Amino acid sequence: MKNFFSNLKGDAFGGITAGIVALPLALAFGVSSGLGPTAGLYGAIFISFFAALFGGTNTQISGPTAPMTAVSMVVIAGIIATNDGDLNKALPVILTVFLLAGLMQIGLGALGLGKYIRYIPYPVVSGFMTAIGVIILLTQILPSLGYYPKEDMDFVNEFKPQAQEVILENILKEEAGEGILVLEDFKETIARAGEVSQEAILKESQTLAAKEASGALGAIKALPRALQNINWLELLLALGTIFIIYGFKRITKAVPSTLVALIVMSGIAVGFGLNYRPIEEIPSGLPVPNLEIFTTFKLSSITPYIFTALTLALLGAIDSLLTSVVADNMTKTKHKPNKELVGQGIGNSIAAIFGGIPGAGATIRTVVNITSGGKTKLSGMIAGVLLFIILLGLGPIASQIPAAVLAGILITVGIGVMDYKGLKAIPSLPKDIKLGTFKLSSEVVIMLIVLLLSTFWNLVYAVGIGLVIASLMFMKKIGDLTAGRSDVKTLKEEVWKDEINFPDHLKGQVFIKHLKGPLFFGSTSEFQQLTLQIPDTATYVIMRLGRMQYMDQSGLYAMEDMLQDLKKKNIEVLFVGLLKQPRYMMERIDIIPDFIPEAHIFPKFDDCVKWIKQHINEKNDK
Repeated sequence: MKNFFSNLKGDAFGGITAGIVALPLALAFGVSSGLGPTAGLYGAIFISFFAALFGGTNTQISGPTAPMTAVSMVVIAGIIATNDGDLNKALPVILTVFLLAGLMQIGLGALGLGKYIRYIPYPVVSGFMTAIGVIILLTQILPSLGYYPKEDMDFVNEFKPQAQEVILENILKEEAGEGILVLEDFKETIARAGEVSQEAILKESQTLAAKEASGALGAIKALPRALQNINWLELLLALGTIFIIYGFKRITKAVPSTLVALIVMSGIAVGFGLNYRPIEEIPSGLPVPNLEIFTTFKLSSITPYIFTALTLALLGAIDSLLTSVVADNMTKTKHKPNKELVGQGIGNSIAAIFGGIPGAGATIRTVVNITSGGKTKLSGMIAGVLLFIILLGLGPIASQIPAAVLAGILITVGIGVMDYKGLKAIPSLPKDIKLGTFKLSSEVVIMLIVLLLSTFWNLVYAVGIGLVIASLMFMKKIGDLTAGRSDVKTLKEEVWKDEINFPDHLKGQVFIKHLKGPLFFGSTSEFQQLTLQIPDTATYVIMRLGRMQYMDQSGLYAMEDMLQDLKKKNIEVLFVGLLKQPRYMMERIDIIPDFIPEAHIFPKFDDCVKWIKQHINEKNDK
């Protein structure tokens, strides 16, 4: 308990700042998901508090995130569609899927599977994150233009014939369930069909219209109609929001620009009495658990969504643990991956019971917390409490926020979540496979496949396909490069023969590191711990690379990060025995010569030692 309150002032400031940053994003993610702003706010409150309390990363701030919301949006839309477009009818099933995902995360942590998340290769993560950004951008174009397919009656009327087919199909299913043989009793079918009102047909038509324009592909199809029916006020509110978010950052980063944009644009819309479209009403009072999850639970209704729940659980695990790694790098600590999964699972489970959307560790909010002074679990709990206080006191005021403002916020989120580092590397990566007459990098192919499949087909299957392709390509490369067994235990050190006579007086200043086997996505986690092993007295680090036959994109960026850390500590790195393929990779993104000049690359260990002796003598002479 003493350690819990050891940094009270810093944790309070970090948690409050992170909570303020989380507020507009929580509302926006809730609207984007299809469950409304309240669901986003509830998710942020409960996940932030309980994931911090039970998790394994002291400084992590959790809540709804772009990847989790993108998948949730697909899940919610699918379940609503199978429940006749009725959200109230579909809600218990939706929340049960979210609850199941949280319980699965607890199970993953309890089984100790958190350590295996690092085996997801960089191109798969890169393609997925860029796809998330593209999906958010495309799906927010329509609301930023003030176009809602359900309200475009010309568009809705196109679906009336199909709506009548769906209604008739439902009647036939009802009769089949009641044991009525349709071919023997047409009169019953006709009677039930005669009871269908025009309002029911219109409602079903609106549901089909909304479904047609949903997702990235649907948004592209609906864009021409949206451009013909632009609501200029909504567009100006969205553009103003985007302008403030990017413009205010140039003035100062002390105050979150997203919050400034939310307050300013909402203030203008309300203050001038503009005829804008507000978000859904946020109920005042305490959150109430949705007990229908338990009273209407049926195994048959949940079975089709077990794989979907597992997908949400795995995505939340990946999202959270990647953020945990960022937090570790900033705080020089080490998170507990399995405990973190348990904490995230508890947070998501409780959020689901109260009607919140699922979430994960949020990188930007975590960074804000750390830079603002947060160091312990208390900071994440304070962020959740702050959002809870805002819910109780400012719910009616928040209900006046224009929907276009949240669309503008989400557009900036979509732009920010894309992996520009991976995209910029596309032209420079080695072209090692042929597709017809074209030569492409295998890592680029994986990234593009995941990107395209995630955006226009299915986020879940895209990641699975990407993992399979990455694994097959990796096995082929390793088979080509190494005929024998590869030793990838990068942290296991032993003195090599040519190091036996290494001068004793240099051992305090020189740290020797061996890399044996490929540096790839499965070994980067251990490699990233290298800087922690190097003593403060070290001036030089010799990296023996003669047995590192292969380096993939994940390994390349891990090497770059390590060299940056050592450069900040004024430690010079020397390469010995660098092989052709890793050298080519490092030259493509200018690790050579920006971090490692040619003068620091030696074919033999003895040449490297001579160079070090010469430079130490020169320094001593000065």
